Amino acid sequence: MTTVSFKEKIKGVGGHALYEAKARIFREQLEAKIPASLRLPLAILEDPPLNVTRIPETCGLLTPKELAITELDATSVCQKIAVGELTAVDAVTAFGKRAAIAHQLTACLIDFFLDEGIKQAQQLDEYFRKEGKVIGPLHGLPISIKGMLPVKGTVGSAGFLMNIETATEDCDMTRILRSLGAVFYVKTNQPQTLMHLESRSTYGRVLNPYNTDLTAGGSSGGESALVAMKGSCIGVGTDGGGSIRAPSAHCGIYGFRPSCRTTPLHGVLWYQPGQDGFFSSVGPMCRSARDMRLFLEAVLGANPALLDPDVLPVPLKIPDLTKKKLRVGIMMHDGVVMPHPPIIRALKWAKEKLEASSEVEVVDYTPYDHDRGYSIVRELYYEDGGATVRRILKESGEEILPLTEWVISPPHVRDHDASEVWKLRDERDKYRREYSDHWWSQNVDVVLCPPFPGTASRHDTAKYWGYTAIWNLLDYPGTAFPSGFVADPAIDIYQEPPSPMSAADEYNLSLYDATKFKGAPASLQIVGRIYNDGLVLAAQEVVERILKS
Repeated sequence: MTTVSFKEKIKGVGGHALYEAKARIFREQLEAKIPASLRLPLAILEDPPLNVTRIPETCGLLTPKELAITELDATSVCQKIAVGELTAVDAVTAFGKRAAIAHQLTACLIDFFLDEGIKQAQQLDEYFRKEGKVIGPLHGLPISIKGMLPVKGTVGSAGFLMNIETATEDCDMTRILRSLGAVFYVKTNQPQTLMHLESRSTYGRVLNPYNTDLTAGGSSGGESALVAMKGSCIGVGTDGGGSIRAPSAHCGIYGFRPSCRTTPLHGVLWYQPGQDGFFSSVGPMCRSARDMRLFLEAVLGANPALLDPDVLPVPLKIPDLTKKKLRVGIMMHDGVVMPHPPIIRALKWAKEKLEASSEVEVVDYTPYDHDRGYSIVRELYYEDGGATVRRILKESGEEILPLTEWVISPPHVRDHDASEVWKLRDERDKYRREYSDHWWSQNVDVVLCPPFPGTASRHDTAKYWGYTAIWNLLDYPGTAFPSGFVADPAIDIYQEPPSPMSAADEYNLSLYDATKFKGAPASLQIVGRIYNDGLVLAAQEVVERILKS
């Protein structure tokens, strides 16, 4: 078997000579922003271990104080700043330095502007010294931002070299976060098209910190890798097919996809403007369950509907589950693709723990025609048959990646005229109604299920999104979170050869070699009905507490 060098593994998207000349400029500009004092020795970069998560602690580039700060979750950072135990400058400096190290090992960034972050933090510290209070609930909190969300004066992209740009203003989400006291210092990597569950761009391929032979996920893969490396305690991702939940699951962190149009999208970079067959939503990727709540309470508390007319003024209502027994449906698989053994092991363990608890009632959840729903949402993604993507790539000379070719090709993708677009939306709406009726017939509050048909996938192989995209089609909010398990080749094996349920299942089975996934986090997903975001947050907290007991 051919061994791929680290340099080759982390390499970005190629193209013809003119493309390569432009790409080199962008890469060199980013490289120049990483201070010499934070560069890892060549001996590490030439042959790092598969698991690179410990390198920031052992490389000697961070002080004990900085290492201690970067162990904090976002809630702790905010609490310590609010009582004067930590300054905003110290917080952003520590996370910024660790982010620079993380990037060299995972290609997680597209822009690094720690100096600007420190200036912003100095202003916040000065305000705190003068006024004796914080300016908002996120005062001084360093937040990493996905590449497609503009931050004034920084680099952003809609998934191609052709639309890399420097933002002239904040998008609505970053504007709100700034008003709440957040500090920005990095922008994170994402894939060509923004529509892969992997993240490889002009800037590089994002590697999974726990096993660099695996992907960190996509399209918010830069965020997941950075948070897992503790170069950020909380970041902002987007999710239109699994792009928060899949990368969060792959890297063993927490991620929340809110119901669409509850968090602001105005100003976000995208190459199919006006395409409204499906919506994305913006949400947190972080180190703890309470950080998801912190983020959503702060952002929704700012009433984003006053700024973005597309946002619905839906308040975040978090129920008290001590007054009602939570009814959890367990979906071991979706009837289309059977998850790999590490995920089945984590789900079986979770089911046993929940069944033994008096706090929740557990039932088996039967999925409803997920194959049909997945076909509908795949067709909605590219109603022009992928023509826009092919045009952008042709004009810039950027090579088409295998996952791009897959995502814009038949049988799921074809061109539509107006009447065909209407017909497709009608199919979507009928399926949503049928699924809603089915959900009620199952009598569940939330569903616990896989976030992906395995742990993190091997590079260029993530071709089944059904465990996340189905909930995007329905617009059901969901969260991915770590089970605490990791893939173990000694036990995560098939006892007997399984019989494939579908062609997609046969493909997924063909990818599994227990030795290849060693150390990859095994994560879980909880989903609820549309606009039940608060219930999903509360349910996740209850379920995780039971699992940890």
